Amino acid sequence: MPDIFTTDKRSSIMRSIKNKNTLPELIIQSLLRDIGVEYERGRELLNCRPDILIPDIKKVIFVHGCFWHGHSCKRGQLPETNKLFWENKITKNKERDLRNYTELSNTGWEYLVIWGCEIKKKNLDILIKKIYSFLYKEYKIE
Repeated sequence: MPDIFTTDKRSSIMRSIKNKNTLPELIIQSLLRDIGVEYERGRELLNCRPDILIPDIKKVIFVHGCFWHGHSCKRGQLPETNKLFWENKITKNKERDLRNYTELSNTGWEYLVIWGCEIKKKNLDILIKKIYSFLYKEYKIE
């Protein structure tokens, strides 16, 4: 499907996308506060910068945008225009993510990836259970 925007307009849209303090990150931070979890954000750890860091229990949470991190959902689909550029860009992002996950795991840190498409008002209860289960292994998701 061709892009509905002109090249200049699409470029402007892509440049305006934030990479920190995004709405999905703010929602997850709010959920963490609601369940009483103390966390840090934006701090570098090893060679990456997790969105949320819980140092007391050596756990981190990444809140990934589906497009930018190559998720398999509808939001992760690449545009038809400049396809080779986007394939290379997203492939590099996925490779970097995998290196980060491996390094974290190898040094005793656990990580959770929350995808942007998971963060919906109707799914917040499920998301809270997912986060709680990640933080406190003995908690079972029903």
